[in-house]
Amino acid sequence: MKLPHNAHVAVVDGENFIVLRNQGKGFDIQLANAERPDLDATNFSAGIKHQDDVGQRTGATDLNELAHGAAAAEWLNAKSISGEIENLLVIADPKTLGEMRRHFHSELEKRLVGDIAKTMTKEPIERIEKAVEAA
Repeated sequence: MKLPHNAHVAVVDGENFIVLRNQGKGFDIQLANAERPDLDATNFSAGIKHQDDVGQRTGATDLNELAHGAAAAEWLNAKSISGEIENLLVIADPKTLGEMRRHFHSELEKRLVGDIAKTMTKEPIERIEKAVEAA
């Protein structure tokens, strides 16, 4: 994947949220400047669509994780609306990414250069760079 210079890369899962910046240009991905925004996960209605009988019985639905994904999307929305984010790539596990997409503001969607459905929050930056290059 070609990633614009200074593009933001949000790496998210149900508990973690890291924002990186691409210092490289084009296909030369060089991620740096890790920021860990402090989120207030308050949107617990976010996961209401995931509350099926099977999910409740097996414990497969974690509303805290889905609320964290919604909070990450809200943080990214605010930064996009204020103009602090010009280009954005989102990397998140499939469940979190699905929840985040439901909360993306149209301004964020204009700035979205792509997304990767993969859990990478605990990976070193080098592995995240390789995943972006391979996408």
